[in-house]
Amino acid sequence: MAIRNIRKIGDSILTKVSKKVDKVDKRLQELIDDMLDTMYAAEGVGLAAPQIGVLKRVIVIDVSEEGNSPIVLINPEIIETEGCQVGDEGCLSVPGKVGTVERPNYVKVKAYDRDMKEFTLEGTELLARAICHEIDHLNGILYVDKVIDGLRDADDDEDDEE
Repeated sequence: MAIRNIRKIGDSILTKVSKKVDKVDKRLQELIDDMLDTMYAAEGVGLAAPQIGVLKRVIVIDVSEEGNSPIVLINPEIIETEGCQVGDEGCLSVPGKVGTVERPNYVKVKAYDRDMKEFTLEGTELLARAICHEIDHLNGILYVDKVIDGLRDADDDEDDEE
């Protein structure tokens, strides 16, 4: 297990569509473990494989407060959405910035787990936002492409809250 470098905005790999995963092998298991280590080290709630330079349809998410309930989604597909939420997002590939993005408030996704067993997952609020954000990465889309009111420095928001 290793912490990998997170690619930053401007890196062309972040604009490419990721390839479907056909099988899980030792290398893919190592990739998933590295993604989790990298996400936790960077204090993120989600990470997509392209963010560490790998064009595979794999994402990891952990929106739990304890940071110990990771979700692994291989070849995720959104099959249902409902409602709307508007809120600020940040991204490990766009450090120090936030922007307001509109997302569904509910999503249902079909995916495979790290053993290639198909399952469905439903999420609301932050989990729904994270799922949509990370799936966008698999399709070469950054949240900055969906920002409603422009990017702001993340520090500016912290100053407002004090």
